[in-house]
Amino acid sequence: MPIKTIIMGAAGRDFHNFNIFFRNNPAYEVVAFTATQIPNIEGRLYPPELAGPLYPKGIPIHPEEELVDLIQRHNVDQVVFAYSDISHEYVMHKASMVTAAGADFRLMGTRTTQLKSSKPVVSVSAVRTGCGKSQTTRRVSLILRSLGYRVAVVRHPMPYGNLIRQEVQRFADYDDLDEHDCTIEEREEYEPHLANGMIVYAGVDYEKILRAAEQEVDIVLWDGGNNDVPFFVPDYQIVVADPHRPGHENTYYPGETNARLADVFVINKVDTAHPDAVLAVRESLHRLNPKAVQIEAASPLFVEDPQMIRGKRVLVVEDGPTLTHGDMAYGAGYIAARRFGAAEIVDPRPFAVRSIAETYAKYPKTGPVLPAMGYGETQIRDLEATINASDADLVIIGTPIDLKRLIQINKPSQRVRYELQEIGQPTLEDLLLRKFGRKA
Repeated sequence: MPIKTIIMGAAGRDFHNFNIFFRNNPAYEVVAFTATQIPNIEGRLYPPELAGPLYPKGIPIHPEEELVDLIQRHNVDQVVFAYSDISHEYVMHKASMVTAAGADFRLMGTRTTQLKSSKPVVSVSAVRTGCGKSQTTRRVSLILRSLGYRVAVVRHPMPYGNLIRQEVQRFADYDDLDEHDCTIEEREEYEPHLANGMIVYAGVDYEKILRAAEQEVDIVLWDGGNNDVPFFVPDYQIVVADPHRPGHENTYYPGETNARLADVFVINKVDTAHPDAVLAVRESLHRLNPKAVQIEAASPLFVEDPQMIRGKRVLVVEDGPTLTHGDMAYGAGYIAARRFGAAEIVDPRPFAVRSIAETYAKYPKTGPVLPAMGYGETQIRDLEATINASDADLVIIGTPIDLKRLIQINKPSQRVRYELQEIGQPTLEDLLLRKFGRKA
């Protein structure tokens, strides 16, 4: 009899693990996915067109809250945990819940979940969400291009729409974002790469995505999501750490796995972190992985017109995942507001409507800033309504994209941008040049 399996996920790692290991494996029967973290996934179906011939009816996706009932109803043998940016304690609570219900609890390793590329792979991952993977990936992509290599960025999955249409996605310009009905969260990751002239791949089936990318590049650049482990076998693995959250590098799953696999650590945000915290992270990373090279870096802020901020009551909009499951109370927008003399940071919570109010209720640690939640048109409109209902003088947009492309803001605004800047030597360019050389 096949081993009855449930995969716990959040529309990313779970689908990948299924596609790579379970989809065509008659030794297992995946009876369900469960979903959390991302709204509006549960109640859907992983479609038969993607699930393969063993699953002609597809696979149902249930809320994670139904996990124990599903184990008992289907007499499930094992549950595979397949999402990221979760504390070790949380993972073991889930394991205890599963084993108490009678099933085995499984974490899958790199041998069963990573694809091998025919081209060199550089990966950028992190120990937590919000460490600065995006600006690090942008920096790496520009360095590799300056060395003469053709590069495609392959982004960790964010398939929140029509899964069949999103099986393999290729983005070369802004029109492609509109064609694929990208959410705010997707645009935050793709748009800055497009602005740098990079091609971006993403989607659901990463075997097909990888093979498509290999056809047009010299080096594949993996741009990780959350603190997940790369889907491809890296030839060079860069891992970003955040001294604003010392101790998280060895207490969150699977960020500690990344730390133990790293070739290079980028300790980011050292310009805004306490020196003792920077030292603590350095020492902790060395204990986890003494062979990895450590680089310190900053993510300096760039604002269009800093004088517009001085003396104003400002509403700060920040990257959503950083504030929610990333556990940060603020981000780059908040720092910019303080640095450039805002008279007051307006608390958006009294103005929050519908799904935005629900987000604050679910993540009460979020500070007096507004997470740019936009996992669909309804939530984008809720974000717009929350911003426009506030009594701020100015909106500071600390997300990687210009929200004004998607929503109508009824007050002046300023964007905050940030890029990676290494401090001291070696730099990422030194290390990448040493690893790959210049293209002949």
